[in-house]
Amino acid sequence: MSLPRAPYMEWAKSRPTPRFDLAISAVSACTIEELPGARGVLELTGRNENGYPPLIEAIARAHDVPVECVATAHGASGANLLACAALLSQGDEVLVERPAYDPLLATPQLVGARLVRFDRRVEDGFALDPSAVAAAMTPHTRLIIITNPHNPTGALDQEEVLREVGRIATRAGATVLIDEVYLDASPGRRPAPAARLGPEFVSTSSLTKSYGLAGLRCGWTLASPDITELIRRARDIVDAVGAFPAERLATLAFAHLDQLLARARRILEPNRRRVLEFLRTRPEIDVVEPGGGTVMFPRLRGAASSDALVKWLLEKEETMIVPGRFFEAPTHFRIGFGASDAALAGGLAAIGRALDQGRQRGEA
Repeated sequence: MSLPRAPYMEWAKSRPTPRFDLAISAVSACTIEELPGARGVLELTGRNENGYPPLIEAIARAHDVPVECVATAHGASGANLLACAALLSQGDEVLVERPAYDPLLATPQLVGARLVRFDRRVEDGFALDPSAVAAAMTPHTRLIIITNPHNPTGALDQEEVLREVGRIATRAGATVLIDEVYLDASPGRRPAPAARLGPEFVSTSSLTKSYGLAGLRCGWTLASPDITELIRRARDIVDAVGAFPAERLATLAFAHLDQLLARARRILEPNRRRVLEFLRTRPEIDVVEPGGGTVMFPRLRGAASSDALVKWLLEKEETMIVPGRFFEAPTHFRIGFGASDAALAGGLAAIGRALDQGRQRGEA
C-alpha cells in the first residue's frame, strides 16, 4: 500500500512565514505568562502509562464524562489516528464529509480503510445533512467522520442533526467520529461533546485551536469505556505515552480553562465581526457566516480558483491565506480570525488591495 498524502499539511509545514498570517486556524498563541503557575509545575518524569491521571480527571470533569471514557493523545490529529486504528480494519469503508480537512482523508487510508464521500452543500450553508449521509452508506461502512464546527467553513451542527446521524450509524453497526477541535471556539455557552449523546459517538479534541496552546500537543478522545480501552491499546503501538512535562502543563491549563476561554473569546468575537463586515462589503466574494470555530471559507465569484489571489498576497503583500484546493473547493479560500489585531487588520487591508486590482482573476 502506498502512503496516503495530506497535501494541506505538507503545504502548511513548508510555506513561508508572512508578515500577516491569516492562514493560521488557531487562536493566537497563549504565552507562558498567560497560564498562571506554568513555570512552577514543570517536571520531567512521572507516571502516565495511560495518560497522566490528573489530566485524565481534568478532561473528564471539563466534559462531564467518567474517567473511563477518556483517552489522551498527541493532539487532535493523534486522537483521530488512534480512533481510526482502534475502530477500523483493512477494507472497511469510512464515510467522510466534503469539503474536508485532508488529514481526515489520509488517516483512515493509513490503516487500510476505503473512503466514501458525502457533500456539505454551499447552498445549505454547509450544514450537515443526514439524508446525504444515509444515501452514501454502504454495507461496509464502519465509521462516519465529521468535523463540528466544520473545517473549513465553521458550520455548526445542531444536536438533533447529530442524533439523526447517530441513528443512521447505529442501524448499520457503524460509529460516528466527530472532530470537535474548534467546538469550544463557538459563541455562547460551551457546547457539550457529541460523545455524551450515546455510545455510537466518539469525540476528539485538543487544547490547540480554541485555547492557543498548540505547543502542549494535548489531545483526547471521549467515547464509551469499551472504545476507550481499544484506543488506549492502539496508543501502546503508536507512541505508548505522552510527554510528561506537557501533560503537567495541560493539567494546569484545565484548572484555568474558563480564563483561557475568556481570553480566546476576547480575540475571536470582535475578529469574527470584523472579518464578516469586511467580506460582505466585497462584491467579488460570497461568504457563509460560521456558526463557530476560528475560520471562514469565502468563495471568489468569477474565478476558477483562489490560487492567483493566494500567490499575489504572499509575494506582494506578505500575507497568507489558505487555498481552497486543499479542501476540494478551489474557488474558495480559508481565512483564520484568531490572529492579533495588527495581523488581522494588515491582512484584511492586503486582501482588499488585491481585490481592488483584480488579483483574484490573476490579472497582471
